[in-house]
Amino acid sequence: MQSRAFLHITYKLYGHLDKLGGVKKSHALNCYLSLMKHAWKKNNYECGLRYSTVAKDTKLSRITVRRTLDNLEKLNIVSTVRGKSGKTYKINQLFLKTEQDGSILYTSKSNMYKKDHPYVKKRSVLVEALYINKIDNIIGKYKGDKETIIDHLAKLTLLELNTDKNNPYYVSLAKKRKEEITASENATYVHPQKIISALNNIKKQSNIKYVEKVKFNKRNNLDYKGRSKK
Repeated sequence: MQSRAFLHITYKLYGHLDKLGGVKKSHALNCYLSLMKHAWKKNNYECGLRYSTVAKDTKLSRITVRRTLDNLEKLNIVSTVRGKSGKTYKINQLFLKTEQDGSILYTSKSNMYKKDHPYVKKRSVLVEALYINKIDNIIGKYKGDKETIIDHLAKLTLLELNTDKNNPYYVSLAKKRKEEITASENATYVHPQKIISALNNIKKQSNIKYVEKVKFNKRNNLDYKGRSKK
């Protein structure tokens, strides 16, 4: 069996995991390394694993493993496909690239930027690539199901949608769906009984006998029951 000399973690990944913080970040790093142990480049960085396998590698409980892998998916670090014998995990290769194009870790406010790389000047931000990748993942995951794709894309922010340049057709439809949802949420609804009453009133006003009766009552100073108002 082939083996690799090391498992690497890029600054992109390490910085992105700051969104978790504390023990959740350490669990995420642990589980990520477990996935990378099984996800080889020749397999397009994909691996099919059970929670028990990751738990054995990391010495974490199955519950912690499940929650941590869910966090990795929410952060767009991995994507998953459920199978009969478990899930297939696919590593987001944006987090495997070298630091030549920079990473979200390197900002003027980053402690590691100041401490480890005081002479680093301009670094590109990974956010745009992450948004695009998220949209591509949704389209790929629900390929062939147009409505489901649009529904999921409509849940993204306008910033995420506007950043994408690869899927103008679906992005346009997703924006329209967001507008429809917003309009529906802001719509003012009339109680059905009011609508029925209004329709009945229109029906009365268009009834010739009713109109003649109203005129007769007015001429003779009678109420709606035909009684004298005196």
